[in-house]
Amino acid sequence: MSVNQDSHRVRIAAAPGEGAVIEIDGHDVAHAVEAYRITQTVDEGPEVTLYVQQGWRGLEFDGLAEVVVEPADVRQVVIGFLDAVDWRRLDEAVLDRVDLDGKPGELTRGMLAQLREWAASA
Repeated sequence: MSVNQDSHRVRIAAAPGEGAVIEIDGHDVAHAVEAYRITQTVDEGPEVTLYVQQGWRGLEFDGLAEVVVEPADVRQVVIGFLDAVDWRRLDEAVLDRVDLDGKPGELTRGMLAQLREWAASA
């Protein structure tokens, strides 16, 4: 369900391990954005979809790129995060953890803890 669909000037600057700069018409909206998607077809200009925190009231827009603002679907964010996990890196990181205790479920607890740490540092 789209809340707003108009053309606006959009600036996104993101790097792994750093917070993203997300501006719409010069207004910083990064604090409200949980995820974003940029798409473009051969026949159309770019479209930026912002997945915002629930309750975000937004601001008035005026600009040059197509912007679709939607409530964040946490499931898609989680799926995207898990799809990006390299299983070999996860396996190595979990086996190197110092908090493994030999009790039942230790590997599952280790995986969940490792994924939680990676998610928190993203």
